[in-house]
Amino acid sequence: MIRYAITSPEFFKTLQQKKDYLKRVKADYVLFRDKTASNYKSDALEFLNLSKKYNFKRILHQNFNLAKKLKANGIHLTSKQFKFIKKAKTKGVFVIVSTHSIYEIKKAKYLGADATTFSPIFNTPGKGKSKGLLALKKAQFIKGIKIIALGGIISKKEIKKVSQTKIYGFASIRYFV
Repeated sequence: MIRYAITSPEFFKTLQQKKDYLKRVKADYVLFRDKTASNYKSDALEFLNLSKKYNFKRILHQNFNLAKKLKANGIHLTSKQFKFIKKAKTKGVFVIVSTHSIYEIKKAKYLGADATTFSPIFNTPGKGKSKGLLALKKAQFIKGIKIIALGGIISKKEIKKVSQTKIYGFASIRYFV
């Protein structure tokens, strides 16, 4: 089961915090996500440069042209960016897209996404009602796309529950902090 770490600007402010995080994070993918950045391009470039020596796939948020230009390993599109999946794929970009329903997972697969995050699985502040393990167990039967559980995964307890499915992996902000 893969581990997908999502950065948060509150834990990723100073250069030292970034270096410390990257040094200790044990993940297969790391998403640089900062919706508040005044200059996302330079911050993303800094993240990519700092993380080159680590053995994880480096993912950027929302801008597939920037991901391609800066040679990131992939892009994570929001659930409002389905229209960009095909464009990103024509540029050879690995695409993860956020989904919140079985329908959206199937739509992402149809449009050519490589993977989806499916959320929120467990209770997460500000993210509405959780989907629960039953929905995750239903999603595991969708073939041809990697599904990554997201939302409320803060300890080994949630990871153990997710690992009892055939889901590709889990993603979290708080687990990796």
